[in-house]
Amino acid sequence: MFGLLGVLATAQGPPPKQSVWDGVYTDAQAGRGERTFGRSCEQCHGADLGGDPVMEIPALSLDAFMTSWSGKSVKELFETVKRSMPKDKPGSLGTGAYLDVVAYLLQANKFPSGSRELPRVPEQMDNIVIERGKEK
Repeated sequence: MFGLLGVLATAQGPPPKQSVWDGVYTDAQAGRGERTFGRSCEQCHGADLGGDPVMEIPALSLDAFMTSWSGKSVKELFETVKRSMPKDKPGSLGTGAYLDVVAYLLQANKFPSGSRELPRVPEQMDNIVIERGKEK
């Protein structure tokens, strides 16, 4: 039986690459993320996500965001946020809250929403690429 499953998995191949331009989160998920951001992140990163260069708190929007994250996966963003934030209690928010915050960051950076939330299994976000513009 393992042989058949292995053949089926090989035949399917890796999941296709997606882009953040493909609508990989929902508006509702981003809304929850905005509320969580307001409670847990805004104090340091600012309501405008502008950060604080003097305090070495990175901006999380537009050019600054893309300079840091372009070409990386949403899984990498999720894992970085979960591992290091909030600064005083890293990892304390729970998987769902971190997914919601990542959805909010995508929305704040003008990536379109879609009909499905970010997947709760981080490995399923490994094929979603953050990119400046969707290639044709």
